[in-house]
Amino acid sequence: MTKKVLITGAAGFVGQALVRRLCGPDSPIALSRLTLVDLTLDPARLPTHPALKLVTGSIADAAVQAQALEGAPDLVFHLAAITSGQAEREFGLGLTVNLQATLDLLEALRAQAQASGRAPRLVQASSIGVYGLPLPAHIDDATPLVPTLSYGAQKLAVEVLLADYSRRGWIDGRSPRLPSIVTRPAGPNGARSSFASDLIRELAEGRDYDCPVDAEGTLWLLSLPACVDALLHAARLDAHALPATRAWTLPSLRATVAEVVAGLMRLHGTSVAQRIRYAPDPTLIPQFARWPTHDSATARALGFVPDTSLDQLLQRAMAPA
Repeated sequence: MTKKVLITGAAGFVGQALVRRLCGPDSPIALSRLTLVDLTLDPARLPTHPALKLVTGSIADAAVQAQALEGAPDLVFHLAAITSGQAEREFGLGLTVNLQATLDLLEALRAQAQASGRAPRLVQASSIGVYGLPLPAHIDDATPLVPTLSYGAQKLAVEVLLADYSRRGWIDGRSPRLPSIVTRPAGPNGARSSFASDLIRELAEGRDYDCPVDAEGTLWLLSLPACVDALLHAARLDAHALPATRAWTLPSLRATVAEVVAGLMRLHGTSVAQRIRYAPDPTLIPQFARWPTHDSATARALGFVPDTSLDQLLQRAMAPA
């Protein structure tokens, strides 16, 4: 059966990779329409596919959202967001895009479901930002969610709303929580955790790097291919298998900065160690570089898997997109 699929934030790092997978020969979904929404969409950078429909603009704009939802999608990947650093600096913008626009989207999908009698499936990219300071010594499925960033609070609010709309049968929602996805391209993206990508990319490509966290900094990492696999797996899960919260933290690899550097040395030579300098930022480290051990039992029981090793993650992270 073919599906009408909508991707918000389709021009982002994860969104572009998801579009390429869905338009490729190994796509797990037969597409009758693939609607892409983002502030800018360059057709020259998109794959060729007869099902593509492009909607340019903010998902927070009512007219843009209405155009994106024309024809009632069967499956929505909601990736559009204002990321951690920008949401903290610009509270109103984060609230508008991360929370209000998502609530408007849920309401529009509810209206369509009530009219058709068919609930669409919605995968929204949540975040480990739902965990706050002080981070506990270990995180598992029972760890209280007390975010200490506006971004995390907004993501948690969406998780609760998505579970309630699912309980009422208006959508079939699921909220996988993403760790740091690597390796993002160079340039500002508003995410304070983007140093993890900078660390890998700059050293792997032979450039010097001033690291804003110490060598003992601990990170939760997932490669871009593994992230896309997780989103597609989330979309395929039977609703009866999901927890009542409809949310879970994805399994990922926990590594110190020193271990990442050692892995890059194995792949790119010992000169990597000479190109890194440490300039720790005390405002960054507690929330973004002190991730404890974690047990993602719910996600693993649902069939989610991380990269198999740090070396595999680093190889996948730097492979051509």
